[in-house]
Amino acid sequence: MKQPIRLIDAGRIPYLESQTIYHAVAYAMTPETPDTAILVRPDTPYVCVGFHQETEREVDLDYCREHRIPVTRREVGGGAVLLDDRQIFTQWVFHPEHVPMKVVDRFRWHAAPIMATYGDFGVEANFRPINDIHVKGKKIGGMGAAAIGNAEVVVSSLMLDFDTRTMARVLKVPNEKFRDKVFQGLENYMTTLARELGQVPDPEEVKRRYIAHLEKLLQRPVEEGELTVGEKAMLSALNERFSTREWLFQKGGLVRDAVKIHAGVWVGETAYKAPGGLIRITLRIRENTIDDLAISGDFTFYPQHQLAAFEAHLRGKSLEPAALRNTIEQFYTAAKVQTPGIEVEHWLTVFGQLLDAVAKHS
Repeated sequence: MKQPIRLIDAGRIPYLESQTIYHAVAYAMTPETPDTAILVRPDTPYVCVGFHQETEREVDLDYCREHRIPVTRREVGGGAVLLDDRQIFTQWVFHPEHVPMKVVDRFRWHAAPIMATYGDFGVEANFRPINDIHVKGKKIGGMGAAAIGNAEVVVSSLMLDFDTRTMARVLKVPNEKFRDKVFQGLENYMTTLARELGQVPDPEEVKRRYIAHLEKLLQRPVEEGELTVGEKAMLSALNERFSTREWLFQKGGLVRDAVKIHAGVWVGETAYKAPGGLIRITLRIRENTIDDLAISGDFTFYPQHQLAAFEAHLRGKSLEPAALRNTIEQFYTAAKVQTPGIEVEHWLTVFGQLLDAVAKHS
C-alpha cells in the first residue's frame, strides 16, 4: 500500500498562521514526517507579498494601515495578493523525492485536483503554463513553489470568490487612473466559482470534493491528522519571525532610471515583464562591470534562497553581452536553479535596458 498523505484541515485560523502553518510543517520535516496537504482559510483579509518582492514598492501601506489590513510575506515566489476566507488555500508539503523534478510540472500536478473539483460544480478549468488555472480564458487561480527546510512546497487555492475592488486598492500604483485600469483588468480577466455559478458554493462541500480528487489523482490514501508537537513549536517561532519588520521589509529603497555617481560609476533601476513574471533590477555599474545589484520581482526562482547567490555570482562580472550570457549560464548549470518562464535572454534584456539608460544620460 502506498504511503498515506496526511491531511490537515485547519479550518479558519488567524491570518498569519494561514501562511506560517505550511512553513512550520516544512521546516520541521524529518524523514518520518508524512507528505502533508493542508487546507486553511484566514479569519481576516490580509495582503501577502511574494518572497522576492519589495513590500513598499508593491503595496499601498498607508491604505492598509488606515483600513487595518495586515501585510505579511511568504517564502514562495509570485506577486502581492489579497487573501481572505473566500479562498481555501491548498498547501502541499512533500518530501523532495515525491514531487516532479521540474517546477512547471509541479504546478500542473498541484492544479489537477483543483481543476477536477471545479469540474464537479460544472466549471471547466484548464492548466495554463506557467502556473495559472483558467476558466474560459479567465484566471481562477495561480500557484507557487518553494524549497523550505527539507521539504518541497506547492501552494494554490480554491477560489470561492474574490474582492477585486480591494485587491486593486491595496496595490501601490502611480495614480488613480492606473488603479482603475487594474480594477477593470481584474474584473474582466479573473473569475471565481461564485461568478461562474451565480452564488458562493458551500466551502465544506468544496473541500470534501477536493479531498476525494486529491486521493484519486495522486493515487494515495488521504488520512486526516494534526500538527505534531515539533510542528506546533515551529509554528510559534515562525509566527514571531513573520511578525517582524525585518521579515516584511527585506530590501531597501531603490533608485530609478540611471544616476551618475561619478566618472564611470552609475546607479540605475529598470523592470522587465518576462513570461515568468516581472523582473526588477537595481544596478551599480563601475567601468561596465556589475559593482552591486539587487533583484526583485514576482517571478519564481527555485530554490528561492539561491537568488542571493545569483546576485553574489553576478557582482564583479562584465556587462558585455557575451560575457554576461556566459556568467548567467554558468550559474544556472552549477546551482541547478529553475526560473519557469524566465530564460537567459530575459536577463540579458533587462540588463541591456539599464545599459541603454546609462548611455542615454552619458
